Amino acid sequence: MTNEHAVSTPAINYKSIKFFEGLNALRFFAAFLVVIHHAETIRRKNGLFNFESFSLFQNGGNAVNFFFVLSGFLITYLLLKENDQTKDISIRNFYLKRVLRIWPLYFLLVALGTLILPVVFKWLNIDYVFPYTFGESWYYFVFFVPALVTYYFGTHLLQPLWSIGVEEVFYLIWAPLLKFLKRHLLALLLILLAVKLSINFWVYPLGDKNLLHYMVSNCFTFEDMIIGGLGAWFLFHTKKDISRLYIYRKPFQIILYGLLFTFILFDKNIAWTPWNIVFHTPVFNKMVYDCLFLYLIVGVSLNRNNLFKIKSKRLSYLGEISYGIYMYHVMIIFGIVLLLKSRLAEMNGWLASLIFFTILTAGVIIVSACSKKWFEDYFLKLKKRL
Repeated sequence: MTNEHAVSTPAINYKSIKFFEGLNALRFFAAFLVVIHHAETIRRKNGLFNFESFSLFQNGGNAVNFFFVLSGFLITYLLLKENDQTKDISIRNFYLKRVLRIWPLYFLLVALGTLILPVVFKWLNIDYVFPYTFGESWYYFVFFVPALVTYYFGTHLLQPLWSIGVEEVFYLIWAPLLKFLKRHLLALLLILLAVKLSINFWVYPLGDKNLLHYMVSNCFTFEDMIIGGLGAWFLFHTKKDISRLYIYRKPFQIILYGLLFTFILFDKNIAWTPWNIVFHTPVFNKMVYDCLFLYLIVGVSLNRNNLFKIKSKRLSYLGEISYGIYMYHVMIIFGIVLLLKSRLAEMNGWLASLIFFTILTAGVIIVSACSKKWFEDYFLKLKKRL
Protein backbone atom coordinates (compact mmCIF):
# COMPACT_ATOMS: atom_id res chain seq x y z
CA MET A 1 0.00 0.00 0.00
CA THR A 2 1.12 3.56 -0.69
CA ASN A 3 1.42 5.94 2.23
CA GLU A 4 -0.42 9.05 1.11
CA HIS A 5 1.28 11.11 3.79
CA ALA A 6 4.81 10.12 2.84
CA VAL A 7 6.97 13.04 1.79
CA SER A 8 9.48 12.36 -0.96
CA THR A 9 12.94 13.79 -0.54
CA PRO A 10 13.62 16.33 -3.32
CA ALA A 11 16.53 15.62 -5.61
CA ILE A 12 19.71 17.46 -4.65
CA ASN A 13 20.88 19.95 -7.23
CA TYR A 14 23.95 22.07 -6.56
CA LYS A 15 24.12 23.47 -10.10
CA SER A 16 22.52 26.85 -9.49
CA ILE A 17 23.89 28.12 -6.20
CA LYS A 18 23.79 31.93 -6.14
CA PHE A 19 25.60 32.55 -2.86
CA PHE A 20 27.86 30.40 -0.69
CA GLU A 21 27.00 31.27 2.91
CA GLY A 22 29.91 32.03 5.20
CA LEU A 23 32.68 32.32 2.61
CA ASN A 24 32.99 36.09 2.95
CA ALA A 25 33.68 35.63 6.65
CA LEU A 26 36.34 33.02 5.87
CA ARG A 27 37.90 35.49 3.43
CA PHE A 28 38.21 38.06 6.20
CA PHE A 29 39.73 35.58 8.67
CA ALA A 30 42.28 34.49 6.06
CA ALA A 31 43.15 38.10 5.16
CA PHE A 32 43.59 38.96 8.83
CA LEU A 33 45.96 36.02 9.32
CA VAL A 34 48.10 37.54 6.57
CA VAL A 35 47.92 40.93 8.28
CA ILE A 36 49.09 39.70 11.68
CA HIS A 37 51.82 37.57 10.08
CA HIS A 38 53.35 40.56 8.31
CA ALA A 39 52.75 42.78 11.35
CA GLU A 40 54.82 40.54 13.60
CA THR A 41 57.55 40.07 11.00
CA ILE A 42 57.89 43.83 10.55
CA ARG A 43 57.78 44.45 14.32
CA ARG A 44 60.58 41.92 14.82
CA LYS A 45 62.71 43.45 12.07
CA ASN A 46 62.33 46.82 13.76
CA GLY A 47 63.34 45.52 17.16
CA LEU A 48 59.87 45.82 18.69
CA PHE A 49 58.14 43.41 21.05
CA ASN A 50 56.34 40.78 18.97
CA PHE A 51 54.54 37.43 19.01
CA GLU A 52 56.25 35.95 15.97
CA SER A 53 57.32 32.84 17.88
CA PHE A 54 53.68 31.83 18.28
CA SER A 55 52.34 29.69 15.46
CA LEU A 56 49.11 31.69 15.10
CA PHE A 57 51.16 34.65 13.88
CA GLN A 58 52.94 32.63 11.17
CA ASN A 59 49.97 31.70 9.02
CA GLY A 60 50.36 34.20 6.19
CA GLY A 61 51.43 31.57 3.66
CA ASN A 62 48.72 29.15 4.79
CA ALA A 63 46.09 31.88 4.46
CA VAL A 64 47.21 32.61 0.90
CA ASN A 65 46.97 28.89 0.11
CA PHE A 66 43.41 29.02 1.45
CA PHE A 67 42.67 31.92 -0.92
CA PHE A 68 44.04 29.88 -3.81
CA VAL A 69 41.86 26.87 -2.94
CA LEU A 70 38.84 29.15 -2.60
CA SER A 71 39.58 30.81 -5.95
CA GLY A 72 39.92 27.47 -7.73
CA PHE A 73 36.67 26.28 -6.14
CA LEU A 74 34.58 29.35 -6.95
CA ILE A 75 35.97 30.07 -10.42
CA THR A 76 35.57 26.44 -11.54
CA TYR A 77 32.05 26.29 -10.10
CA LEU A 78 31.01 29.54 -11.81
CA LEU A 79 32.37 28.39 -15.16
CA LEU A 80 30.57 25.05 -14.86
CA LYS A 81 27.38 26.85 -13.89
CA GLU A 82 27.66 29.22 -16.86
CA ASN A 83 28.19 26.31 -19.22
CA ASP A 84 25.22 24.45 -17.75
CA GLN A 85 22.90 27.44 -18.13
CA THR A 86 24.08 28.83 -21.48
CA LYS A 87 25.70 25.75 -23.06
CA ASP A 88 28.86 27.79 -23.51
CA ILE A 89 31.55 29.72 -21.63
CA SER A 90 32.25 33.31 -22.62
CA ILE A 91 36.01 33.70 -22.23
CA ARG A 92 35.68 37.39 -23.10
CA ASN A 93 33.21 38.05 -20.28
CA PHE A 94 35.26 35.95 -17.87
CA TYR A 95 38.39 37.97 -18.57
CA LEU A 96 36.52 41.29 -18.36
CA LYS A 97 35.03 40.38 -14.97
CA ARG A 98 38.41 39.40 -13.58
CA VAL A 99 40.01 42.56 -14.99
CA LEU A 100 37.36 44.83 -13.45
CA ARG A 101 37.62 43.11 -10.06
CA ILE A 102 41.39 42.77 -9.76
CA TRP A 103 43.26 45.17 -12.01
CA PRO A 104 42.12 48.59 -10.66
CA LEU A 105 43.35 48.02 -7.11
CA TYR A 106 46.34 45.97 -8.25
CA PHE A 107 47.66 48.68 -10.57
CA LEU A 108 46.79 51.42 -8.07
CA LEU A 109 49.10 49.67 -5.58
CA VAL A 110 51.77 49.25 -8.27
CA ALA A 111 51.60 52.98 -9.02
CA LEU A 112 51.77 53.82 -5.32
CA GLY A 113 54.69 51.50 -4.63
CA THR A 114 56.81 52.25 -7.69
CA LEU A 115 56.04 55.86 -8.62
CA ILE A 116 54.28 57.85 -5.91
CA LEU A 117 55.65 56.67 -2.55
CA PRO A 118 59.34 56.77 -3.58
CA VAL A 119 58.90 60.46 -4.45
CA VAL A 120 56.90 61.19 -1.28
CA PHE A 121 59.40 59.39 0.95
CA LYS A 122 62.29 61.28 -0.58
CA TRP A 123 60.48 64.60 -0.25
CA LEU A 124 59.65 63.92 3.43
CA ASN A 125 63.13 62.51 4.17
CA ILE A 126 61.64 59.24 5.38
CA ASP A 127 64.32 56.74 6.32
CA TYR A 128 63.33 53.99 3.90
CA VAL A 129 65.05 53.05 0.66
CA PHE A 130 62.95 51.25 -1.94
CA PRO A 131 64.97 48.23 -3.11
CA TYR A 132 63.91 48.72 -6.73
CA THR A 133 63.22 51.50 -9.19
CA PHE A 134 60.23 51.78 -11.49
CA GLY A 135 62.43 51.02 -14.48
CA GLU A 136 63.76 47.85 -12.85
CA SER A 137 60.43 46.43 -11.74
CA TRP A 138 57.50 47.63 -13.86
CA TYR A 139 57.52 44.71 -16.30
CA TYR A 140 57.35 42.13 -13.51
CA PHE A 141 54.17 43.79 -12.25
CA VAL A 142 52.64 44.34 -15.70
CA PHE A 143 53.19 40.74 -16.77
CA PHE A 144 51.91 39.40 -13.43
CA VAL A 145 55.07 37.86 -12.01
CA PRO A 146 55.51 40.28 -9.09
CA ALA A 147 57.06 37.48 -7.03
CA LEU A 148 60.21 38.01 -9.07
CA VAL A 149 60.52 41.54 -7.68
CA THR A 150 60.98 39.96 -4.25
CA TYR A 151 63.36 37.35 -5.68
CA TYR A 152 65.64 39.92 -7.30
CA PHE A 153 65.32 42.91 -4.93
CA GLY A 154 64.28 41.52 -1.53
CA THR A 155 61.34 42.39 0.71
CA HIS A 156 59.32 45.51 -0.13
CA LEU A 157 55.98 47.23 0.42
CA LEU A 158 54.31 45.53 -2.55
CA GLN A 159 55.27 42.01 -1.53
CA PRO A 160 51.65 40.77 -1.08
CA LEU A 161 51.05 41.32 -4.80
CA TRP A 162 52.86 38.05 -5.61
CA SER A 163 49.68 36.06 -5.00
CA ILE A 164 47.66 38.28 -7.32
CA GLY A 165 50.11 37.40 -10.07
CA VAL A 166 49.59 33.69 -9.40
CA GLU A 167 45.81 34.04 -9.63
CA GLU A 168 45.94 36.13 -12.80
CA VAL A 169 48.08 33.58 -14.62
CA PHE A 170 45.74 30.81 -13.45
CA TYR A 171 42.67 32.73 -14.68
CA LEU A 172 44.36 33.35 -18.03
CA ILE A 173 44.74 29.65 -18.78
CA TRP A 174 41.85 28.12 -16.84
CA ALA A 175 38.84 29.55 -18.67
CA PRO A 176 40.00 28.41 -22.15
CA LEU A 177 40.99 24.97 -20.82
CA LEU A 178 37.61 24.46 -19.19
CA LYS A 179 35.73 25.79 -22.22
CA PHE A 180 37.31 23.34 -24.64
CA LEU A 181 37.93 20.38 -22.33
CA LYS A 182 34.92 20.58 -20.03
CA ARG A 183 33.77 17.07 -20.95
CA HIS A 184 37.05 15.75 -19.60
CA LEU A 185 37.35 18.16 -16.67
CA LEU A 186 37.96 15.54 -13.97
CA ALA A 187 40.72 13.90 -16.00
CA LEU A 188 42.17 17.33 -16.77
CA LEU A 189 42.25 18.29 -13.09
CA LEU A 190 43.87 15.03 -12.02
CA ILE A 191 46.47 15.18 -14.79
CA LEU A 192 47.34 18.80 -13.99
CA LEU A 193 47.66 17.96 -10.31
CA ALA A 194 49.93 15.00 -11.03
CA VAL A 195 52.09 17.09 -13.38
CA LYS A 196 52.38 19.98 -10.92
CA LEU A 197 53.28 17.68 -8.02
CA SER A 198 55.90 15.98 -10.21
CA ILE A 199 57.42 19.36 -11.09
CA ASN A 200 57.41 20.34 -7.40
CA PHE A 201 59.14 17.11 -6.50
CA TRP A 202 61.75 17.66 -9.22
CA VAL A 203 62.62 21.27 -8.29
CA TYR A 204 62.45 20.88 -4.50
CA PRO A 205 66.12 19.74 -4.13
CA LEU A 206 67.26 22.88 -5.97
CA GLY A 207 66.48 25.02 -2.91
CA ASP A 208 64.58 28.29 -2.39
CA LYS A 209 67.35 30.44 -3.87
CA ASN A 210 67.21 28.71 -7.23
CA LEU A 211 65.21 30.75 -9.76
CA LEU A 212 63.36 27.76 -11.22
CA HIS A 213 62.39 26.50 -7.77
CA TYR A 214 61.27 30.00 -6.77
CA MET A 215 59.10 30.46 -9.87
CA VAL A 216 57.46 27.04 -9.52
CA SER A 217 56.72 27.75 -5.85
CA ASN A 218 55.76 31.42 -6.06
CA CYS A 219 54.66 32.24 -9.62
CA PHE A 220 52.92 29.04 -10.70
CA THR A 221 51.61 27.47 -7.51
CA PHE A 222 48.48 26.10 -9.17
CA GLU A 223 48.06 22.91 -7.15
CA ASP A 224 45.95 24.77 -4.59
CA MET A 225 43.53 25.98 -7.29
CA ILE A 226 43.36 22.48 -8.73
CA ILE A 227 42.29 21.07 -5.34
CA GLY A 228 39.59 23.75 -5.21
CA GLY A 229 38.58 22.87 -8.78
CA LEU A 230 38.19 19.22 -7.84
CA GLY A 231 35.86 20.26 -5.03
CA ALA A 232 33.78 22.34 -7.44
CA TRP A 233 33.59 19.45 -9.93
CA PHE A 234 32.37 17.08 -7.21
CA LEU A 235 29.81 19.58 -5.91
CA PHE A 236 28.46 20.28 -9.38
CA HIS A 237 28.01 16.61 -10.26
CA THR A 238 26.98 15.05 -6.97
CA LYS A 239 23.37 14.03 -6.38
CA LYS A 240 23.97 13.48 -2.70
CA ASP A 241 23.11 15.90 0.07
CA ILE A 242 26.40 17.27 1.44
CA SER A 243 24.90 17.26 4.92
CA ARG A 244 24.37 13.51 4.73
CA LEU A 245 27.81 12.55 3.47
CA TYR A 246 29.67 10.23 5.80
CA ILE A 247 32.66 12.56 5.89
CA TYR A 248 30.48 15.38 7.26
CA ARG A 249 29.09 13.42 10.17
CA LYS A 250 29.85 14.94 13.56
CA PRO A 251 32.74 12.59 14.51
CA PHE A 252 34.56 13.36 11.24
CA GLN A 253 33.93 17.08 11.66
CA ILE A 254 35.44 16.98 15.15
CA ILE A 255 38.53 15.18 13.85
CA LEU A 256 39.09 17.19 10.66
CA TYR A 257 38.20 20.62 12.01
CA GLY A 258 40.25 19.79 15.08
CA LEU A 259 43.24 19.02 12.87
CA LEU A 260 42.76 22.21 10.87
CA PHE A 261 42.45 24.52 13.86
CA THR A 262 45.34 22.80 15.65
CA PHE A 263 47.41 23.35 12.52
CA ILE A 264 46.53 27.05 12.41
CA LEU A 265 46.98 27.68 16.13
CA PHE A 266 49.93 25.48 17.06
CA ASP A 267 51.66 23.98 14.00
CA LYS A 268 55.03 25.75 14.35
CA ASN A 269 55.12 24.94 18.08
CA ILE A 270 54.48 21.20 17.72
CA ALA A 271 57.55 18.97 17.88
CA TRP A 272 55.99 15.55 17.29
CA THR A 273 57.27 13.23 14.56
CA PRO A 274 53.87 11.91 13.31
CA TRP A 275 52.58 15.49 13.07
CA ASN A 276 55.65 16.60 11.12
CA ILE A 277 55.32 13.66 8.73
CA VAL A 278 51.73 14.65 7.91
CA PHE A 279 52.11 18.44 7.78
CA HIS A 280 55.76 18.99 6.89
CA THR A 281 56.69 16.34 4.32
CA PRO A 282 57.91 18.43 1.37
CA VAL A 283 55.71 18.64 -1.74
CA PHE A 284 52.85 16.56 -0.32
CA ASN A 285 52.23 18.56 2.85
CA LYS A 286 50.34 21.28 0.99
CA MET A 287 47.89 18.69 -0.29
CA VAL A 288 46.98 17.84 3.30
CA TYR A 289 45.98 21.32 4.38
CA ASP A 290 44.58 22.23 0.95
CA CYS A 291 42.13 19.35 1.38
CA LEU A 292 41.34 20.56 4.91
CA PHE A 293 40.71 24.07 3.52
CA LEU A 294 38.37 22.61 0.90
CA TYR A 295 36.59 20.60 3.59
CA LEU A 296 36.10 23.84 5.55
CA ILE A 297 34.82 25.75 2.51
CA VAL A 298 32.21 23.15 1.60
CA GLY A 299 31.24 22.48 5.21
CA VAL A 300 30.70 26.12 6.19
CA SER A 301 28.76 26.99 3.05
CA LEU A 302 26.66 23.87 2.39
CA ASN A 303 26.55 21.53 5.38
CA ARG A 304 23.33 22.21 7.30
CA ASN A 305 24.71 20.20 10.23
CA ASN A 306 28.09 21.89 10.39
CA LEU A 307 29.54 22.23 13.87
CA PHE A 308 29.63 26.00 13.47
CA LYS A 309 27.85 28.56 11.32
CA ILE A 310 29.14 31.93 10.13
CA LYS A 311 26.17 34.17 9.27
CA SER A 312 27.30 37.49 10.70
CA LYS A 313 26.52 40.49 8.49
CA ARG A 314 29.52 42.33 9.91
CA LEU A 315 31.89 39.48 9.09
CA SER A 316 30.32 39.17 5.65
CA TYR A 317 31.00 42.87 5.01
CA LEU A 318 34.58 42.52 6.24
CA GLY A 319 34.94 39.68 3.75
CA GLU A 320 33.69 41.96 0.99
CA ILE A 321 36.53 44.41 1.72
CA SER A 322 39.12 41.67 2.33
CA TYR A 323 40.80 42.29 -1.04
CA GLY A 324 41.62 45.80 0.13
CA ILE A 325 42.69 44.54 3.56
CA TYR A 326 45.12 42.18 1.86
CA MET A 327 46.45 44.77 -0.58
CA TYR A 328 46.89 47.79 1.72
CA HIS A 329 47.97 46.19 4.98
CA VAL A 330 51.76 46.20 4.54
CA MET A 331 51.79 49.93 3.78
CA ILE A 332 49.62 50.59 6.84
CA ILE A 333 51.84 48.44 9.07
CA PHE A 334 54.91 50.29 7.78
CA GLY A 335 53.25 53.64 8.42
CA ILE A 336 52.37 52.73 12.02
CA VAL A 337 55.88 51.49 12.74
CA LEU A 338 57.40 54.54 11.06
CA LEU A 339 55.34 57.00 13.12
CA LEU A 340 55.18 55.21 16.47
CA LYS A 341 58.29 53.02 16.63
CA SER A 342 60.08 54.99 19.35
CA ARG A 343 56.99 55.28 21.54
CA LEU A 344 56.04 51.63 21.13
CA ALA A 345 59.58 50.59 22.03
CA GLU A 346 59.35 52.45 25.34
CA MET A 347 56.07 50.80 26.40
CA ASN A 348 55.33 47.51 28.08
CA GLY A 349 55.30 44.91 25.30
CA TRP A 350 51.71 43.80 25.89
CA LEU A 351 50.40 47.35 26.08
CA ALA A 352 52.36 48.29 22.96
CA SER A 353 50.85 45.29 21.17
CA LEU A 354 47.32 46.24 22.20
CA ILE A 355 47.79 49.78 20.91
CA PHE A 356 49.55 48.60 17.75
CA PHE A 357 46.88 46.06 16.77
CA THR A 358 44.01 48.40 17.65
CA ILE A 359 45.41 51.05 15.32
CA LEU A 360 46.29 48.47 12.68
CA THR A 361 42.87 46.79 12.69
CA ALA A 362 41.02 50.10 12.54
CA GLY A 363 43.39 51.39 9.89
CA VAL A 364 43.12 48.47 7.47
CA ILE A 365 39.33 48.33 7.84
CA ILE A 366 38.82 52.07 7.31
CA VAL A 367 41.20 52.32 4.37
CA SER A 368 39.77 49.18 2.74
CA ALA A 369 36.17 50.30 3.28
CA CYS A 370 36.90 53.69 1.73
CA SER A 371 38.71 52.06 -1.17
CA LYS A 372 35.79 49.70 -1.75
CA LYS A 373 33.17 52.46 -1.65
CA TRP A 374 34.92 55.22 -3.59
CA PHE A 375 37.23 53.30 -5.92
CA GLU A 376 36.60 49.57 -6.36
CA ASP A 377 32.79 49.81 -6.49
CA TYR A 378 32.96 51.97 -9.61
CA PHE A 379 34.53 49.07 -11.49
CA LEU A 380 32.36 46.45 -9.76
CA LYS A 381 29.25 48.21 -11.10
CA LEU A 382 30.64 47.78 -14.59
CA LYS A 383 31.33 44.15 -13.77
CA LYS A 384 27.73 43.53 -12.72
CA ARG A 385 26.51 44.69 -16.12
CA LEU A 386 28.22 41.66 -17.59
